[in-house]
Amino acid sequence: MPKLSSRLDGFTESVIRKMTRIANKYGAVNLSQGFPDFEPPKEIIKALEIISAAGPHQYEITWGAQIFREKLALKQSKKMGLSLDPDKNIVVTCGSTEAMMAAMLSVCEHKDKVAVFSPFYENYGADAVLSGADPIFVELKPPAFSFETKELEKAFKKGAKALILCNPSNPSGKVFSKEELQIIADLAIKYDRFIITDEVYEHIVYKPYQHTYIASLPNMFERTISCSSLSKTYSITGWRLGYIIASETVISVCKKVHDFLTVGAPSPLQHAAAVGLVFKDNYYDLLLEEYTRKKKIFLDGLRKIGLPFFDPQGAYYVLVDISAINPYKTDTEFCEYLAKEVGVAAVPGSSFFHKEENRYIRFHFAKKDETLQEALKRLEKLRQTA
Repeated sequence: MPKLSSRLDGFTESVIRKMTRIANKYGAVNLSQGFPDFEPPKEIIKALEIISAAGPHQYEITWGAQIFREKLALKQSKKMGLSLDPDKNIVVTCGSTEAMMAAMLSVCEHKDKVAVFSPFYENYGADAVLSGADPIFVELKPPAFSFETKELEKAFKKGAKALILCNPSNPSGKVFSKEELQIIADLAIKYDRFIITDEVYEHIVYKPYQHTYIASLPNMFERTISCSSLSKTYSITGWRLGYIIASETVISVCKKVHDFLTVGAPSPLQHAAAVGLVFKDNYYDLLLEEYTRKKKIFLDGLRKIGLPFFDPQGAYYVLVDISAINPYKTDTEFCEYLAKEVGVAAVPGSSFFHKEENRYIRFHFAKKDETLQEALKRLEKLRQTA
């Protein structure tokens, strides 16, 4: 048998998706993989019911249904403070996962380097390797998960062609301030580099923090590739609808990559989800209000149990420090124990760090109130060993 590709030699399966399977095996409350257990907006579901009968059911234009791109351009032009052309500045992808991969393949050539903030969502390192690039990790230091300018500049000096910027950040919940983003922008301009953003939690930013799109900063639109999706904003993670927003020059390349990766995102789902893109601002206000409430329920519960954590500024994840209660050598063993014996599934924090790290696990709180209460009830078992 011929030798298989060596570029995958260092890969493991997704730790996050593995924890979902473990949760299912033991009947644990799944606070690992970040998907809600509540329904999407009824307007989107109703639209899908109609479209499932009436169509379309065939290929759309490769880079996205016209109606979807037009409504997305209107929404994001307003949110980002930019004037976006639906034909020149947008590619619709199969989730933000493909958007990030298409962005990386559009920017990187073999043996290029890419800067990645650590802790990071597990796909970023894999994206770099699959696109032929070598990651350079820049540490975000707790508790604020801030970066040192000189360390980031060192990555650019080493030749990093792009920086992957997750904002709000998964897993830490870090929201980068406008001042921090300006530092990043200044360095990108100084060294003539790209910024590839993952902004899927753009509408889940807790007060008093505010989300700033780095693409909206002066002279940054031409060198920013903005990736996002509808998954978290409209609670449709299984629909796999993402997008890339960038300059016409960049998008022209992203279109080619996307075409040969997946051909196109699901046509009927694009038409149904387009309904959500014209929701009024009140929808996003209520979304934030709801997640703020869920955050309070869950974090108040963790406090009562006595589990220390980093209070997230955005997204719906929380890193919990288990160093005082973990009797095992690794956080992975602890998470397996947690799912099997306590009945709650979490993600080992080690999967998010480039250096060995076993102090943290990640929970998410995008669940119904009763689901969160049940999880907290089960986690009470940890109080006895705390």
